Amino acid sequence: MSHTDPAAALTRLLTIMVRLRAPDGCPWDQVQDFASIAPYTVEEAYEVADAIARGPDFPQLRDELGDLLLQVVYHAQMASEAGRFGFAEVAESIAAKMIRRHPHVFGEAAARDAGMQNLAWEAQKEAERAARAETGTLAGVPVGLPALTRALKISRRAARVGFDWPDAGQVLDKLEEEAAELREELPGMDKARQADELGDLFFVMVNLARKLELDPETCLAAANAKFERRFVAVEKRLAARGLAPADAGLEAMEAEWQAVKTAEQG
Repeated sequence: MSHTDPAAALTRLLTIMVRLRAPDGCPWDQVQDFASIAPYTVEEAYEVADAIARGPDFPQLRDELGDLLLQVVYHAQMASEAGRFGFAEVAESIAAKMIRRHPHVFGEAAARDAGMQNLAWEAQKEAERAARAETGTLAGVPVGLPALTRALKISRRAARVGFDWPDAGQVLDKLEEEAAELREELPGMDKARQADELGDLFFVMVNLARKLELDPETCLAAANAKFERRFVAVEKRLAARGLAPADAGLEAMEAEWQAVKTAEQG
């Protein structure tokens, strides 16, 4: 583990960013703006999550966290050039927020367990939204979030004010209802209506995950990994027989799929 001084390392990074954006700096960096950099910020956050999912892979995680930190530095530098704020204000803002949201650590509030802290955190965030004149139960949920994550957040907000199914069983009933409505739209080939019904189906599934206290993104990621693992195994089994998937046919692939599935479960 390096003994590099964190403040010195951060100062070096900030200095590098200033140099890249200078008139005699990097032509690519000079022409970027908040909108053009934002997609990279989102991408780097996903790459951090991917490094964690891999074990975590600590060397990769270190590098990906550096890439994500660069995104913060990049946005702060552009804001500084516009005379709005700099990196110091960003750091001070989050530090003040953490102190404000943890009065049981930095203030005189009574000790809290994790559940109590979660409720207190949400109450504090609601108060902060009200101070920004963001009214309404669903105010302030970022539009740019992945759809599953945003669905989870807005359904949690609605549930906090009582707009929710009593239990997971009733959500499953609703899921069956939505599936039936989608089935009714299949013969008509009206893509707009099908998309509307499919969106309802996804939204109910997110609510089912919430009621089961599961994260839908994590569930889907696990399902993706399972499908990928099994399909790769199917390809290998077919290759051992001298077959390519496209030539094997659905019946043969399904047979191999069931064989792989049975082997995993056995």
